[in-house]
Amino acid sequence: MAERDEGPLVAENPGGAGSFVIVCDHASNRVPERYGSLGLPAAALETHIAWDPGALAVARGLSDRLDAPLLWPSVSRLVIDCNRDPAAPDLIITEGEGRPVPGNRDLDPGERAHRLGTIHAPYHAGIDACLAERLAEGVPTALVAIHSFTPVWGGETRPWQIGVVFDEDRRLADEVIEALKSDPAVTVGVNQPYSPADRVYYTLARHGSGQGLPAVMIEIRNDEISDVAGLQKWAAKLADLFEAVAPSVSDAGHAAA
Repeated sequence: MAERDEGPLVAENPGGAGSFVIVCDHASNRVPERYGSLGLPAAALETHIAWDPGALAVARGLSDRLDAPLLWPSVSRLVIDCNRDPAAPDLIITEGEGRPVPGNRDLDPGERAHRLGTIHAPYHAGIDACLAERLAEGVPTALVAIHSFTPVWGGETRPWQIGVVFDEDRRLADEVIEALKSDPAVTVGVNQPYSPADRVYYTLARHGSGQGLPAVMIEIRNDEISDVAGLQKWAAKLADLFEAVAPSVSDAGHAAA
């Protein structure tokens, strides 16, 4: 797979000609050397506080099958969350899942601006550039974000194996939900375990619905993709699903262009 690394932005298969562009906002748990470990033990960087385990592998499977560009930031969300509005209170967390993040406490405005300018802004500029190039060439385009979530949150067990998150534009989400619900073995969350009201939809709102493009967020419970078999299963299942809805995406994408 061709890869182009531009600072914090990793672009895989950037010239992919399929109908989808895949983003994976929380693909990496890497903390740049200048930040040390942000005061956290190494084991914490392997947990959901730092990234979405399994999400990148599923996203790569989709990119391969769908001939889709895949864009992701190569920096942990602990440093800055690229799926948050720059004004969001959880853009740079000082505590996550009950664990303090000492290296993010008492940040001065200059450090906050540095992280925005060197990580957050280049990532979103890369998505803008990819979409602009495709639309200029008349390539029909829909945006898909791949995330993962924990089986238990706040003491509550989450029953969904997969969640579909969307805003007012349901063009893609309705087809995805219908296809997933056709499998009786799958419990589907509709705007669960998160919804746009939880501030998790920034990337898709900015680049998808904000540009008139169909968009949907896929959240996979991370125990479903904790091994190779699970990763392959969900990548294949989602690729088949998106291949099936590609013709309608083509119509919508052409309309947006």
